Amino acid sequence: MRVTHLVTHSGGFHADELLSSVILTQLFPEATLLRSREAEWISPGAGKIIYDVGRDYDAEAGIFDHHQRPNPLREDGQPYSSFGLIWRHFGRDYLRSLDVPEGDVEEIHASIDSGFVLPIDLLDNGALEPSVAGPLAGMTLPVLLESLKPAFDARDPQADDAAFMAALPVARAFVEAAVRGKAAKRRAEAVVLQAIADAGEGRVLELPQGMPFRAAVEKAGADHLLFVVHPRGTDWALTTIRKSGDSFEARADLPEAWAGLTDAALEEASGVAGATFCHNARFIAVAQSREAILKMAELAVAEAR
Repeated sequence: MRVTHLVTHSGGFHADELLSSVILTQLFPEATLLRSREAEWISPGAGKIIYDVGRDYDAEAGIFDHHQRPNPLREDGQPYSSFGLIWRHFGRDYLRSLDVPEGDVEEIHASIDSGFVLPIDLLDNGALEPSVAGPLAGMTLPVLLESLKPAFDARDPQADDAAFMAALPVARAFVEAAVRGKAAKRRAEAVVLQAIADAGEGRVLELPQGMPFRAAVEKAGADHLLFVVHPRGTDWALTTIRKSGDSFEARADLPEAWAGLTDAALEEASGVAGATFCHNARFIAVAQSREAILKMAELAVAEAR
């Protein structure tokens, strides 16, 4: 079917139909994006994909709403918003359009669904309280996107549509960044797993460059690893490994005597020529050479025992 129109509702907007529009405009760039509540537009018809309006969910007919009763639910009973429905049916093709390797499509699709799409679905349906974000409740993606809506007293009848179109590239940047991040982690995984094998029973993981590593370390069950070293531009970095993704607690911290020191002071405290920096929180240190950073890593391991 040739898609000629992407139809969502007019008026104020929310994150779900805005993010849905990101997916659909990528896949159907020649289609006209139309915001309307008129019956002729929000009723299924040739060439139309209708979402977040129409009070029906029928993929064959090209309509993806979630406001009707009964509302569409995931297999685990959690509710869909229009974003979840659009991601379910079009997300894989969207990933392919961004050149995600075919072998990674399913895993990345599932990962983005659980970590990016589902929270939008839950918030939009009132199944998740914004307050769970605590002091950051006002900084969640749905809130930030919806802050781009016009003021309540904006008089221009086109204000909502203009704001929606201005918000679309902002939303697109977040979705594409999520995909790039997931794809990068998949690419990094093979490199990290090989480096883990090369490290053997050593406590320090050496990588050829900075890259995501914690997920691969966990996947490999490499609980013996304490620190990671890698080149960083013209110098080298030594970093800790977090115990989990939702905690800043490290498997082992860098030596307390190094905290907050730089250059000569750090060289004196560590006994390593070329040591240049250690963060006050003791999660990263920097040195001028591989030899120096490996010596710092050796000292850090010795103190951690």
